Amino acid sequence: MQKQLTVIITHEEGRYVSLCPEFDIASQGESIEEARDNLREALELFFETASSEEIQSRPHEEVYMTHMKVAVE
Repeated sequence: MQKQLTVIITHEEGRYVSLCPEFDIASQGESIEEARDNLREALELFFETASSEEIQSRPHEEVYMTHMKVAVE
């Protein structure tokens, strides 16, 4: 079974950081592809080792992404 999840990738201090906000799991890599692949591995390990109770209680069912303007002084 496969599940569609959200992935956010940012560039921080010369590395790419990947985050799955539904489960609050993150990873990193030297490239976007490596960060994505490492996150996939981290998620697969989580699903293999976590209890069914943790898997059921942990996800954020609704994830919203938007932009906003904020005053910066």
